[in-house]
Amino acid sequence: MTVDQAFAEYEAVRDVLPDVASARAEPVYRETLADLSDEFDVFLLDAFGVLNIGERAIPDVQGRVEDLIAAGKTVLVVSNAASVPLSSLVTKYRRLGYPFGPVDIVTSRQSLTTALGTQDDRLWGVMGGDADGLEDLGPVRTIQLLDDPDAYHAAEGFLLIGSATWTEDRQARLEAALAAQPRPVLVGNPDIVAPRETGFSVEPGYFAHRLAKTTPVSPQFFGKPYPNIYDLAFARLGDVDKSRVVMVGDSLHTDILGAHAAGIASALIAGYGFFAESDVPSAIKASGIAPSYVLTRP
Repeated sequence: MTVDQAFAEYEAVRDVLPDVASARAEPVYRETLADLSDEFDVFLLDAFGVLNIGERAIPDVQGRVEDLIAAGKTVLVVSNAASVPLSSLVTKYRRLGYPFGPVDIVTSRQSLTTALGTQDDRLWGVMGGDADGLEDLGPVRTIQLLDDPDAYHAAEGFLLIGSATWTEDRQARLEAALAAQPRPVLVGNPDIVAPRETGFSVEPGYFAHRLAKTTPVSPQFFGKPYPNIYDLAFARLGDVDKSRVVMVGDSLHTDILGAHAAGIASALIAGYGFFAESDVPSAIKASGIAPSYVLTRP
């Protein structure tokens, strides 16, 4: 999927995204995170496109994160990372040179887990995720959605948390199962795409929006741009001045729109991630989603 195609996919689902005005009519252009240090006390950083592209750290960002922390800033990762448990993310970020521990990371998987705690007991069919790595979702019963049609009929609800091994055949089975018997669909990653070393990967949000078009089901989304993940972030932060908090991300429709829905400032990364080598001003104009700041790089 190209950036233009991905942008069009996000625009096509604007009716189910938060409906909020931009923070200001025209963004302020700066170079890096360092240029925002005096403006904010709390930095919420997206992962893909801000800290890393795929499995590689973006050069020099480790130093800028360390500088922010040394200056007394609070830095949290706020990510739509749903396919792996928190412990795996900590290991990944440490391998990439970032000093983040469990208390420094807020994910859409955690938002999903919170929601699961309010659900009736049921057997959940799971898209993605290691069958032996779902313990952090709580005491829920799960069955993997692979190639056995019986799993799609047996499930009493569905969790969409990872799409790396998802196929069109599996999507067709899920659509047919939901058309025959509507059941709850909870989406742990609202992203349509994610930037990786060789281009965009297609994420669970893409398949969830397709379900909404082809079945009677309205999926529930957990993660940016929806408020549930920001509620977790602010619960972690405690009593802070929202005017001194900025969300830094590479996507207008998730990071920036979500920040404005949460009532905080936003900074869009222009040179990496979603809009790398793309026309950011045109995308801002076309979407009507204007970040508070545009940074050349993290």
